[in-house]
Amino acid sequence: MSANWRDAVDRAEKREFVTQLNTVFNEAGSVVVAHYTGLTVAQMGDLRTKMREAGGSVKVAKNRLAKIALKGTEAEGMSDLFTGQTVIAYASDPVTAPKIASEFAKSNDKLVLLGGTLGATILDAQGVKALAELPSLDELRARLVGMISTPATRIAQVVNAPAGNLARVFNAYAQKDEAA
Repeated sequence: MSANWRDAVDRAEKREFVTQLNTVFNEAGSVVVAHYTGLTVAQMGDLRTKMREAGGSVKVAKNRLAKIALKGTEAEGMSDLFTGQTVIAYASDPVTAPKIASEFAKSNDKLVLLGGTLGATILDAQGVKALAELPSLDELRARLVGMISTPATRIAQVVNAPAGNLARVFNAYAQKDEAA
């Protein structure tokens, strides 16, 4: 009887895992798939911590279940990436997961980037690395604010310049009259 109970629990856990992954594949801004063979528990913990601090998550993927979760999603085309010991990194910001995974892979050759998705676009390893080079949404927002505030400062300077020039002209006439 305990074997049947365990099978039922396993099926429930697997269903929950598939449901969670399906949600990830449907809602994440980007997903990165990588091999992690040879990573120690501490190294995997470090990757998880870095990803969590940046607003993302890391999950060890059960390949068969990941392929089931991919069915019917925009990311279905990346099911071929799920072979061997795979891990997925994902975040709502499209640049976060590729950036953290790429940085981690540079310092640790045991994490091998295989590819991923950006919405409906399937990426190879080079595509993930290229995406990692882009600025994050927060960096883009900061740049936009900087670009918007700089012209406003320049406009204020231009608007104030004629008034300053007029003041200098009036001052010059006043000094000329005083001297005369």
